[in-house]
Amino acid sequence: MSNQAAVSFLTNLARAALGLGAGVTIVNSALYTVDGGQRAVLFDRFRGVIDDTVGEGTHFLVPWLQKPYIFDIRTRPHTFSSVSGTKDLQMVNLTLRVLSRPEVNRLPQIFKTLGLEYDEKVLPSIGNEVLKAVVAQFNADQLLTERPHVSALVRESLIRRARDFNIVLDDVAITHLSYGAEFSRAVEQKQVAQQEAERSKFVVAKAEQERRAAIIRAQGESEAAKLISEATATAGNDLIELRRIEASREIAGTLAKSPNVNYLPKGNNVLFGLGGR
Repeated sequence: MSNQAAVSFLTNLARAALGLGAGVTIVNSALYTVDGGQRAVLFDRFRGVIDDTVGEGTHFLVPWLQKPYIFDIRTRPHTFSSVSGTKDLQMVNLTLRVLSRPEVNRLPQIFKTLGLEYDEKVLPSIGNEVLKAVVAQFNADQLLTERPHVSALVRESLIRRARDFNIVLDDVAITHLSYGAEFSRAVEQKQVAQQEAERSKFVVAKAEQERRAAIIRAQGESEAAKLISEATATAGNDLIELRRIEASREIAGTLAKSPNVNYLPKGNNVLFGLGGR
């Protein structure tokens, strides 16, 4: 009897454990958790995608009949590049960075039309489309001189375009802008030409100043000669004699200051001491 009781007890215990395990499995399959920064969309096998969005926390569902799909609704960065043509047919390389998130109330519609990877399917294509459309409105040099205006146009156009897909863009920025090799060479050649033009202007201006100075100097010499001629005609040779005496006095003063000149007591000769040592 004791053996039969033990077998019966163990059998009942196994059944209870099996039932408890099955119950726990069923309960666990009927629960799902939505973490912070996430939302869930339920798919029902009979009704399809349910229009209500499920918030954070632990929720119940009907096993096998319903299945949750989790969306991350936090802002996420995306970067993509584009090669676009300008209005003057120059090619530029642009890199765009956007911060995007889905419209929470439109998550069921997003799931129906785009799926979980909605941003990877939409943002690169509309980003390239908007960049090409905006860049084509400007010349290559205007992309630098009017960069704030270009960025504003890209931001407005991309935000409006993303709204058609129920995507919210918190920020749009052009992080990189570079030109093709041909345009870079053209810019360098233009700078060299501008420098040569400035140098030519300087040479011309300098020559003009020298010409004016020569004219003024010639006019001064002509005026001086005229005055001397008039003075000579008025005073005769006395003016010339006066100038000769003044020149002789200046020469004598210069020689007197020189330590290598000796005067003889008589005569008009002077001796130059060469001081050869």
